[in-house]
Amino acid sequence: MDDTLLTFKDMCAKFDVTPRTLRYYEYIELIAPQKQGRARFYGARECARMTLILRGRHFGFSLEEIRQWLLIYNMKGTRSQLEAWLELADRRLAALAAEEAELARRIADLRALRTASAEDLSNLP
Repeated sequence: MDDTLLTFKDMCAKFDVTPRTLRYYEYIELIAPQKQGRARFYGARECARMTLILRGRHFGFSLEEIRQWLLIYNMKGTRSQLEAWLELADRRLAALAAEEAELARRIADLRALRTASAEDLSNLP
C-alpha cells in the first residue's frame, strides 16, 4: 500500500476540488484526514473515498446517498447493503433515463423551432 500522504493543497489539486469543498466533505464526515496541529494529511484511504465521492456526484447522487455508498464500500457490503445499493443505483438510473428523455424532447423542440425560423428567413425578401 502506498504510504504517501497528501497535503490539503495537494488533495485539492489532485481531485480538482476547491478548498471549501474539501473542508465541507470533512465537516460532514465523508472523509477524515489525519491531523497534525492545524495541518491535514490525506492517505490512500481518503483518496479512495474521494474518488468514490466524486464518482457519486458525477452520477448525480446526493451526499447522503454517497454516505451510504461509502458505508457499503468500507464494510465490503453485506447482502442487505448490496441490495440497498442496487436499489439506490436503480432509482438513479431511472432518474437519469427520465432526464435523458426530457433532454431529447427539448433538443427536438429546439431543432424544430430552428428549422421553422430558417424557413421563415429564407422566405423573406
